[in-house]
Amino acid sequence: MPKVVDHETRRRELVQATWRIIARNGLSGATMRQIAAEAGYANGALKPYFATKADLIAATYTYVFDRTNERVARAAAGRTGLAALEAFCRQVLPLDAVRLDEARVVIPFWQEAAHDAGRAELNNRSMAQWRESMAGWLVQARDAGDLAPRVDVPTAVEALLTFLLGAQITAALDPDVGSPHRLEQQLRAQLDALRAHPGGAVPGAGS
Repeated sequence: MPKVVDHETRRRELVQATWRIIARNGLSGATMRQIAAEAGYANGALKPYFATKADLIAATYTYVFDRTNERVARAAAGRTGLAALEAFCRQVLPLDAVRLDEARVVIPFWQEAAHDAGRAELNNRSMAQWRESMAGWLVQARDAGDLAPRVDVPTAVEALLTFLLGAQITAALDPDVGSPHRLEQQLRAQLDALRAHPGGAVPGAGS
């Protein structure tokens, strides 16, 4: 009887193998042969699932983005306004080894996206989703009286997103400067600049 192949499972295994190799060796170290070996498959076994390396890299970026969103959904559940925004930020920031490895994956993807319209579009769609969520939480905070009156929501979203993405690079290149403790301090400063009452704790906003 022929063996039944779970195609979605194989795709996921190949993406996870790619994620591990890029985090460990960088994008240049992620050849199709090495990815197949990491996943425990013969080299030719990749073709039915990913015709090109570019397809596999795009799927890997989407995998990292989806993992982050799954964590955000769990962390922000039942929270609104600044509490939800803080929960989101903590899931994006590289505050542990797993999220630091994710940063090591997305950084080379950004480098590729800077010269590839298709990858840039994939990244921009992902960031548009985050912008929409962040703006929604800030509007909730404003309606609840928790947002400082001077805060312009679109500008605040861009400033905070720039901080979150920049933190990926800092933590990957200089773990001392971008240590979890320092990133926590910087996040508090970012959120305090938004609050109607700076320094006030947001109930239930911990990681």
